[in-house]
Amino acid sequence: MTVLPDDGLSLAAEFPDATYEQWQRLVEGVLRKSGGEGSDVAAEDALSTALEDGLRTRPLYTARDTAPDPGLPGFAPFVRGGRAEGNVVGGWDIRQQHRAPAEGAVLADLENGVTSLWLVTGECGIPLSSLGRVLDGVHLDLAPVVLDAGREVESAARELFRLYEERGIAGEAARGNLGGDPLGHEARTGEESELAAVTSLARRCAEEYPWLRAVTVDALPYHEAGGSAAQELGCSLATGVAYLRELTEAGLTVEQACAQLEFRYAATADQFLTVAKLRAARRLWARVAEVCGTPGAGAQVQHAVSSPVMMTRRDPWVNMLRTTVATLAAGVGGADAVTVLPFDHTLGLPDAFARRIARNTSTILVEESQLARVIDPAGGSWYVERLTDELADAGWEFFRWIERLGGQAAALRSGRLREDLANTWAARSAKLAARREPITGVSEFPHLAERPVERAQTPEPPSGGLPRVRRDEAYEALRARSDAHLAATGSRPRVYLATMGPAAAHTARAAFASNLFQAGGIEPVTEGDFEDSGATEVCLCSSDALYEEQAEATARAFRSAGAEHVLLAGRPGSYTGVDSYVFAGCDAVAVLSATLDRMGVS
Repeated sequence: MTVLPDDGLSLAAEFPDATYEQWQRLVEGVLRKSGGEGSDVAAEDALSTALEDGLRTRPLYTARDTAPDPGLPGFAPFVRGGRAEGNVVGGWDIRQQHRAPAEGAVLADLENGVTSLWLVTGECGIPLSSLGRVLDGVHLDLAPVVLDAGREVESAARELFRLYEERGIAGEAARGNLGGDPLGHEARTGEESELAAVTSLARRCAEEYPWLRAVTVDALPYHEAGGSAAQELGCSLATGVAYLRELTEAGLTVEQACAQLEFRYAATADQFLTVAKLRAARRLWARVAEVCGTPGAGAQVQHAVSSPVMMTRRDPWVNMLRTTVATLAAGVGGADAVTVLPFDHTLGLPDAFARRIARNTSTILVEESQLARVIDPAGGSWYVERLTDELADAGWEFFRWIERLGGQAAALRSGRLREDLANTWAARSAKLAARREPITGVSEFPHLAERPVERAQTPEPPSGGLPRVRRDEAYEALRARSDAHLAATGSRPRVYLATMGPAAAHTARAAFASNLFQAGGIEPVTEGDFEDSGATEVCLCSSDALYEEQAEATARAFRSAGAEHVLLAGRPGSYTGVDSYVFAGCDAVAVLSATLDRMGVS
C-alpha cells in the first residue's frame, strides 16, 4: 500500500473514492423522483446533449473515455499544435481584416497591436490600383500581408510582388499569403475555376519567397452556408488534398506543396466545439501528410476567424461577447493567426471604435490573460480529447464522402454538397426557430427601443454560389416587418398581456410571453385596459391552476371587448375561446409570423 506524505491537506482523504457506478445510480434516483423526461433511461442518456454530426456531449467524462495519443506539441499528429513552442513566443498572430479601410486605419491597427493584415481586394474590396496607397507607410518586412482577391489573385499577387521590389523587400523577408483559393472562389460564386491558376504563384513563392504562402484553404464558405463542424473539416480537407495534387503534379515536392497552404476556419461561441475542431483539423491533415509519405510536413498552419454566422444585426454590442468567447476558443485550440471580426461587421464598414475593440480582444487574451503562455491548455481534458477524436472521425467520414463524389470540385458542381449543407442548416434553423438555440438580443431579451447602429455600406460580397446564412435571419425578417409598420403608422404592432391572479402565478409566463413577442417586433402591453392598449390580440398569462378556473371566462370577456385573437402562454389545452398557444419549445418564428399576418403587418 502506498503511503502518501502528510501535507496537512487531508480534506476528503478519510472518505472512500466515489465510483462512476455510484454517480450513475444517484443521478438515476434523482431522475426517477423528479418524474421528468428521461427518468426511465440511463443517467448519461438523459443528461446528454445532442450535437450536429451525430455527436453527443455527455454529463461526465472520466479516464475511461480514451482517445488516441495526441502526441507532443510540434510533432505528428500535431493535435497539440503545429509548433513545439506553440504561441508562447509573442502570442498568436493578430490579423485584422480590411475591405475598404478609412484613412489611416491600417497604420492605426498596426500601431496598436495588430501583427498582420488581411486585405480583401478586387471587385468586392480594395481596388488593386489602391493597394500601394493602402500599404503606404507599412513596413512590409515586418507586417505580413494576406490577400483575398477571388478570381483576381494573379493580378493582386503581381501588384504585391511589385511593391516588394519597389520598396526593396528581400524575398526571405516577405511573409503572409497570396490567398489563391480557386475552389473557395467557386464555392462563393459558382464560377468554375482552374486549379492551375495557383501553381505558378506557388512555384514562385517556393523559389523566391520562402516565408510567403500562395494558397489559402478557406473553409468559411461552407461554414457560412450552414455547414456543421465536421462538414467544415471535410470540405477543408478535400480542398487541401485537391491543391496538394495540383501542386505536386506541377513539380513541387509534397513538402513544398504543404508549405504553400494555410487553412482558414471559423471560430464560434461554442467554445469547446471550436477547440476540438482546430485540434481535429491538425490531426486530419497530419494523416494526409502521413499517407503522402511525409509525416513531418503535416503541421497545418491555421487562421481562425470569428464566425460571421453568429454575428447579429440587432443588439450588435452582444457580438463583442460572442467574439471574445470565439477568440478564447481559437487561442486554446492553437490557431496560429486569429481575426476578430468587428462587432458591427454585419452592418457595414467598421468604425475606429469597432476595430479597436476587435484587436484589443486578442491583446487582452494574449497579454493580460496570458492565454498564449500555455501550450495546448485544453490538452489532457477527457472531454476535449474525446470530442476531438469523435469530431475528427466525423470530419474524415465527410471527407471520404466528398472523395467518393470525385473530389471537392465535383461535389460543388454536382449540387450534392449544397444539398447536404442545406439539410444541416434546415435542422439548425428549426432549433433557432424554437429558441432551443437562443440568440441573445434577438430571440432572447430583445430590446425594441434600441436605436439602430448605422454604418457605411461594405462592398457587396461575391454571390452566385453557396448561400450565406445568419443565425438571426428569420428573426431579422420579422423585425424588419415591424420596423416598416412603425415607419408607416408611427407605432409597432401590439399584443395585450392579460395577467391573471397574483404576481407569483403570472410573472414567469408574462415575462416569457413578453420576451417572445418582442423577438418578432411585437410590443407587449401590460398596463391599462385592453380597450386603450391599441392592441387587437390578447395573450393570457397565469398558472395552470388558474387557467382551469378562469381561462375560458377571461377569453370570452376579451372577445366581448373586441379582441380578434386570444392566445394563452402555456402548453396547448382545450380551453374554449383560446385560439392558439405559446410555450417553451414552440416554433416561435411561425407563431410570430402568423401573428404579424393577422395584424396586417406586411
